[in-house]
Amino acid sequence: MRVGIIGTRGIPNKYGGFEQFTMHFAKYLAEEGIEVVVYNSSNHPYKENRWNGVEIVHCWDPEKLIGSAGQFFYDLGAILNARKQKFDVLFQLGYTSSSIWGFLFPKKTKIITNMDGQEWKRAKYNKWVKRFLKKAECWAIKQSDVLIADSRGIQEYLKNEYSASSHFIAYGANVVHKFDKTILDKYNLLPNSYNLLIARMEPENNIETIIKGHRNNLADKLIVIGNLDTTFGKYLASNYSSGATVNDGSCIYEPTNYTMEDVADLNSSLLNENSGIIVFNDHVFTINDGGNSNTIFELDTLGSIIREISILSASNVDWEAISQNSQSVFVGDFGNNSGSRENLCIYEISKADIQDPSLNQVPATRSVFRYEDQIDFTWGSNAHNYDCEAFLCTGSARPP
Repeated sequence: MRVGIIGTRGIPNKYGGFEQFTMHFAKYLAEEGIEVVVYNSSNHPYKENRWNGVEIVHCWDPEKLIGSAGQFFYDLGAILNARKQKFDVLFQLGYTSSSIWGFLFPKKTKIITNMDGQEWKRAKYNKWVKRFLKKAECWAIKQSDVLIADSRGIQEYLKNEYSASSHFIAYGANVVHKFDKTILDKYNLLPNSYNLLIARMEPENNIETIIKGHRNNLADKLIVIGNLDTTFGKYLASNYSSGATVNDGSCIYEPTNYTMEDVADLNSSLLNENSGIIVFNDHVFTINDGGNSNTIFELDTLGSIIREISILSASNVDWEAISQNSQSVFVGDFGNNSGSRENLCIYEISKADIQDPSLNQVPATRSVFRYEDQIDFTWGSNAHNYDCEAFLCTGSARPP
């Protein structure tokens, strides 16, 4: 039997989870007498043609020249080579840059795909990339003979969204019985007295959620290992260290005084109850409080209205705040003076849409939430802890 594995940066592992799996799985197959070929990126530091009985095929990867788009060329090269290999099985790990070439898969080869996660939901992608990735997900399902889900959640999603059956196979791990204690001494750690998190520094890996949750566990230390060269990695390193520069509530700063200065008057009758304000691209954006229109007002720096932008399929029940990050604008419809609301939500609007001067209506993603400890929704004006009047968005992470 001949087995090919595509979709990774290559082995031995220098990157992430798929590479770690491939390293162990390919070696196991080779030890069982199965011919196995793994495709390596030309950027991978390992340049030999064999590794522990596994054949390595090096394919051109222009990622360093053109960015993430290089992955499409890398996967194309791997698939074209696979057409010549007469594989019995081609194992595809992920689909984001390979399923577009699915029509080139060898016809007589069984295609097994690990569907990974819902890539099209990742916050770092704009709406056009997300649409492409959703389509790529669909292509991968249609092109595959067998689907693998590495979590129960993904298995359920594939069944509900596509009526597609899949095999649940969770990641394994080696159990460590012996270790070098001098490594712990270097970091002032004791055996069995710390928790360890190893992950790529991406918002979707819920690293910040884990860190915040760990604050309630004062007995053990939390050790986080990952690449801090990413934007999110730098944010975590600065926000959760003794030298923090972003105040998440755990940092202490010297008091600072600011002198406020009037720069403009908002005289328009349309701006009768401003409830939040942000600035980007030298323009000001504001909203009105609850009971008013579902409109974001774009102003110049003198306070004059330039444009009125309606949010499609949104209503202003009780808008209280507006915030932003590098990609989106967020409007908080979470005013709850009575404590009786069960439809609290946050609207997310793409900055690309807001910055398009031809648009007076923009779509939004609506995220509904509730306070996990609120069980009583009886009307009780201001006599409760479940009214939010402001919020901030920090880094690239989306608000909860």
